[in-house]
Amino acid sequence: MRIGVPTEIKVHEYRVGLVPASVRELTLAGHEVLVQAGAGDGIGCGDADYVDAGARIVATAAEVFAAAELVVKVKEPQPAECAMLRRGQVLFTYLHLAADRAQAEALQRSGAHAIAYETVTARDGSLPLLTPMSEVAGRMSVQVGASCLQKANGGRGVLLGGVPGVAPAKVVVIGGGVAGGHAAEMAHGLRAAVTVIDRSLERLRELDRQFLGAVETRYSTTETIEREVREADLVVGAVLVPGAAAPKLVGEATVRGMRPGSVLVDIAIDQGGCFATSRPTTHAQPTFVLHDVVHYCVTNMPGAVPRTSTFALNNATLPYVRALADKGWERACDEDAGLASGLNVSAGRIVHPVVARALGAVAA
Repeated sequence: MRIGVPTEIKVHEYRVGLVPASVRELTLAGHEVLVQAGAGDGIGCGDADYVDAGARIVATAAEVFAAAELVVKVKEPQPAECAMLRRGQVLFTYLHLAADRAQAEALQRSGAHAIAYETVTARDGSLPLLTPMSEVAGRMSVQVGASCLQKANGGRGVLLGGVPGVAPAKVVVIGGGVAGGHAAEMAHGLRAAVTVIDRSLERLRELDRQFLGAVETRYSTTETIEREVREADLVVGAVLVPGAAAPKLVGEATVRGMRPGSVLVDIAIDQGGCFATSRPTTHAQPTFVLHDVVHYCVTNMPGAVPRTSTFALNNATLPYVRALADKGWERACDEDAGLASGLNVSAGRIVHPVVARALGAVAA
């Protein structure tokens, strides 16, 4: 199969769909890989590295899209990329369609088969292609939150870990899954006072055991969220409903009741965000202030650490790329129900029921 890897064009997106090692595995298996010139520059992999791995370098994205049967990306296709997709072509990337009707409609018009990393499932029900980026985003959320708390950046002027004689910052993590767990681990490691809120008692028990009781856990209710958020210096929103828009768990009145200079980091912004006051931002302009609260809502957080993120993502995606290339998308999905759950749009129809419901459409 001919596989294409275009250069990512989202603002400050430096990741790439395939690293040279992945390209080598695919070419050794008999597949042809076309890589757009400069696609790997952001992770420190030049065109020569891809050529050495067996890829063919082409000058433009148009050449990649025109020739490839399978297009492997990282972020959702931008409008110009959607326009280059064609009927029968397979796109494998993050999509996050529940919060992006325009993209969903563009993919429908293309007639392509769009498989979303974020809804591919493993046999245990986990999300293997979302997990590595959730790990990165969870860890990053505390780094960027600590920076936002600095006075020069609009924050309260609070050091996460405090110092002897001065209380540490209070960090509240809403959602105890992969991203939330990593956020809690980082915040606890920096000696902040950490509280995790989740609706799964079993997950709260796991976190309690993991941190030996040093991280507080709270069962998720509206009252609990409102109280904890108002008292927090930094709130990390790490809520996920696979394929669906994120629930708005923190209302605007609660944000208004936070202390001036507090910080909200919305990891769920790709799926619409879990704070009522969130709106998408970019790495070029990552924050905004509303009700005297600093909001960080970058939709491609892991893109800030592209080398780590790309290699972590490729570790997870390569077996699926191999399956799609070796078998074709239909047979690969027939033989792997978890991969089939990643199919969001096919031949002009939204086929994932949760995505369809979020967009008010009827799944095929």
